[in-house]
Amino acid sequence: MNTRRRTVPTDLAALAAGVTENTIRKWASRGKLTRYGTPGRAEYDLDELFAIVAAKAA
Repeated sequence: MNTRRRTVPTDLAALAAGVTENTIRKWASRGKLTRYGTPGRAEYDLDELFAIVAAKAA
């Protein structure tokens, strides 16, 4: 079973979620979304992001 994260940079995370890049950053700073990557290069897990979006839509 493949447990590798599918991560994307902030701009693509925002596009996938239908929100702004600032919203992605706010979710991460508030602990709603885990930030991966290195300093200066934030990345976010698509599965985690889609779960947040689905919960907001429900």
